[in-house]
Amino acid sequence: MKRISLVIALALMAGCASKPPSAISQMEVDALSLATVRLNVDRHIGATVRWGGVISRIDNRAEQTWIELVERALHDKDRPISDGVSEGRFIASFEGFADPMIYKVGRPLTVVGKISGQTKRPIGDYDYNFPIVSVVDSHLWNKQAKVNTPYYAPYPYYPPIWWHSDIHYHHYRGPSKYQRW
Repeated sequence: MKRISLVIALALMAGCASKPPSAISQMEVDALSLATVRLNVDRHIGATVRWGGVISRIDNRAEQTWIELVERALHDKDRPISDGVSEGRFIASFEGFADPMIYKVGRPLTVVGKISGQTKRPIGDYDYNFPIVSVVDSHLWNKQAKVNTPYYAPYPYYPPIWWHSDIHYHHYRGPSKYQRW
């Protein structure tokens, strides 16, 4: 009976393990970075890429939706790294309507698609050239919660003074000279 419950528990834990989305992970892509493509977009039209990033803007048009992404490097499970360096921005072109309440600004997105051209759009007062990726498949990720980790000061450090009733007691040095007796 213990073995059966152990097998069931292990199966349940394996089912909860995070897996990369199969379609975007298994598709064959060209090893092209955004920086390389931005140098000469016309040379790379038709190349298949797997890029990810954080949504910065969404434009629903009559027959397609353009989602502007700030590119981020991908983890081994094809999830964009939330912070860090970026090689620029690109536009993921989806057929049809994409709901802006689902594809919210700030959410991570990974796309697989073919480079279909470029467009020039302003970012502030700067005209920026965006490569356009016609999306074949995509995965919209949930935002990860930021976790505060405690800071441990390197040795030697001065630990806090513990206050016990009327005696100021430092836990390394014993009672302080400011005792009230």
